[in-house]
Amino acid sequence: MSDTTTRPTDPALVDPAHGDTAVLGADDVQATAGGGAQPSAGATRSRGAWSRDLRFMAVVLAAIVVLFLAFALVVAFAPDASGVTALAIVAAPIATMVAAYYGITIVLRQVSEARRAADAAEARARAAEATARESDAWAAQMESGLRLAVSKLAGARIDTRDVERAAGTPDDFF
Repeated sequence: MSDTTTRPTDPALVDPAHGDTAVLGADDVQATAGGGAQPSAGATRSRGAWSRDLRFMAVVLAAIVVLFLAFALVVAFAPDASGVTALAIVAAPIATMVAAYYGITIVLRQVSEARRAADAAEARARAAEATARESDAWAAQMESGLRLAVSKLAGARIDTRDVERAAGTPDDFF
């Protein structure tokens, strides 16, 4: 005999962040056909962030090397005002490109985080919708059971006023 006041949930779909709410499409760890587990999306994101940071460090390092070479050439061949002006002419576009790359990197990171937040919100909305459907089905079953109990009690000529009051139904419900 089962308890009709609780809704069973599949423990494989339960997300600890949402309590006992089943989150469909939760991608923290998904079982593969071989019985193993594939890496979580968080691990993939950390690898993506690492490669993004590594690319930025490579661009900054290349810019520093180019500026160092330009400075070495200025010191070696023309250590006067015209050499410093030439160095400024070389350094300004390099610094601008590094700043632009950094800005674009930040914008792309914000876009990916916003997309991830939107996907998470959509998953929560789907889970809430599924839970609402389950609750509606459960309420319909409880209402049907209550109507059946009241009709059987009425058929046996037993007063149903106490049952109706305990159910909290309006007077014209049955």
